Amino acid sequence: MSSKSKIRMTTPIVEMDGDEMTRVIWKWIKDILIFPYVDLKTEYYDLGLKNRDATADIVTVEASEATKRLGVAVKCATITPNAARVEEYSLKEMWKSPNGTIRAILDGTVFRTPIIVKGIEPYVPTWKKPITIARHAYGDIYKNTETKVPKGSKAELVVTDPDGNEKRLLIHEFKDSDGIVQGVHNVDSSISSFARSCFNYALERRETIWFAAKDTISKTYDHRFKDIFAEIFENEYKKRFEEAGIEYFYTLIDDAVARVIRSEGGFIWACKNYDGDVMSDMLATAYGSLGLMTSVLVSPGGAYEYEAAHGTVTRHYYSYLEGKKESTNPIATIFAWTGALKKRGELDGNTELAEFAEDLEKASVLTMEEGVMDKNLSLLSKLENKKIVYSEEFLYEIRERLDRIRK
Repeated sequence: MSSKSKIRMTTPIVEMDGDEMTRVIWKWIKDILIFPYVDLKTEYYDLGLKNRDATADIVTVEASEATKRLGVAVKCATITPNAARVEEYSLKEMWKSPNGTIRAILDGTVFRTPIIVKGIEPYVPTWKKPITIARHAYGDIYKNTETKVPKGSKAELVVTDPDGNEKRLLIHEFKDSDGIVQGVHNVDSSISSFARSCFNYALERRETIWFAAKDTISKTYDHRFKDIFAEIFENEYKKRFEEAGIEYFYTLIDDAVARVIRSEGGFIWACKNYDGDVMSDMLATAYGSLGLMTSVLVSPGGAYEYEAAHGTVTRHYYSYLEGKKESTNPIATIFAWTGALKKRGELDGNTELAEFAEDLEKASVLTMEEGVMDKNLSLLSKLENKKIVYSEEFLYEIRERLDRIRK
């Protein structure tokens, strides 16, 4: 296809490159599935671990700020280094999670949704539609302070107000045993951003949204989440929800779990940070695989960052470096690209770009539904006569069906 006949883009998207096998697949996706059809415009940032180390992680901050400016980003999976990675890559220090940095700068909420494919049936038979998890990506145990406590100690919660006055609350007296203590926090501004992101996303998708916490036990901490959600909904969103024909309701987290299992899906489930972390992996596995899970970070200001929900596939990468072919699932990474291209098309009024992204998603699903897939997905699929292919072959199979759809 000549450059003249390719789909034009008026505004670039932010492109954040990543690490290991997903970095390899990232390039293949662009070469095989995007460049032949789209005159792709991106503002490129290399978030590979080596470049994060070389730039003292400034590149992650720059990519985040670019996302706020341009409104749409797509991100490859990246390594969050541990001690072993520091040694392996000879890092200057153990850099923080890029996702955590991006979330903090965008003040965003993570929405994860399973991709439904015929032949890969959810473990919960009642689930007929996707369930989207909205995870508050700030605070709680992820920003905690904790310590071991020796027997005979007393732990107190101490708050000093702006005038220097102290308020002291007993946590526990460790009279008979050593123990542990943990302090967690959240802030009203982040909870408010979380609520608005959730309500905006529900309106965009025209889906009912639930929020669940444990305010009957946590009568101040969790109750504050409940109150902020209720206040913002009543004052800013209730009428718009009624006009859209969707609902918002609050329930206890244990009740929500029971309702989710009995449901047919088709709604958004908003969770606090830890609950969302756990439940998103539970839903991904119950629907099929993290490799069939989309993930988008949405800021209350309307910026979108799309990524795959899974990691960098280290084992396959080192096998690839040895010259071996690997059967790695590219679907979540493809859907990160299609999500970003669709959103860019929507925001720019570029229907041709948005329609191309829709077609690429359809071709990806069609390929799997016709029995062509990677090794791991083949173990989940109940289709007969499956064809297991290597990663590059998978992408060319998708391209064949994409051309068929777009004729």
